[in-house]
Amino acid sequence: MADDPRPSRATAARLSLYLRSLEGWRRDGLVTTSSRDLAAALGIGAAQVRKDLSYLGRVGRRGVGYRVADVAGAIRAALGINREWSAVLVGAGNLARALVRYRGFSERGFRVVGLFDADARKIGQRVEGLIVEAVGDLGRRVKALGAELGIVAVPWEAAQEVGEALAATGVRGVLNFAPAVLRLPAGIAVVNVDLTIQLEQLAFQVQAARE
Repeated sequence: MADDPRPSRATAARLSLYLRSLEGWRRDGLVTTSSRDLAAALGIGAAQVRKDLSYLGRVGRRGVGYRVADVAGAIRAALGINREWSAVLVGAGNLARALVRYRGFSERGFRVVGLFDADARKIGQRVEGLIVEAVGDLGRRVKALGAELGIVAVPWEAAQEVGEALAATGVRGVLNFAPAVLRLPAGIAVVNVDLTIQLEQLAFQVQAARE
């Protein structure tokens, strides 16, 4: 095992990428792989791969490599996706509706069990089998639904209030799609997904490559 028993966020991000490659190879019938193969798939060094996989315990054998199924299973356990996670989504606009329809969530064990909005005109609408409910009912409904995660897909000016409302329900983590930095109580994990920032970073890389 690595000296630190818990992988860093950067390591966890690479574990997710390793898992994508492993699952593709498994579908293609590949039984074993190596740190060199994973390194080539991600464009990093083999030593980094071995260091990252050391957090998983003994998943490989010197001279033999890694069994694809074993490493994939160990990564799922390390990332906490070897179980189902229930989430509620706040915001019933175009982005939220696309997220509800996204099949990748269910394939990874994430299930959106509740959809909420503050707009009275949207409450009662049906989206992919979910009925849009009032944000004011979050506290009661999150507990009833057994949701552990919250997803924020509202305009930036409403994001902090929605984040606080989710925190008050007892959810353990929030995925924030709003272009705002959420300040939530300690103990609640927050991951921000700002698509504009990602495009800005892409523009920077393209511009830097031209210089």
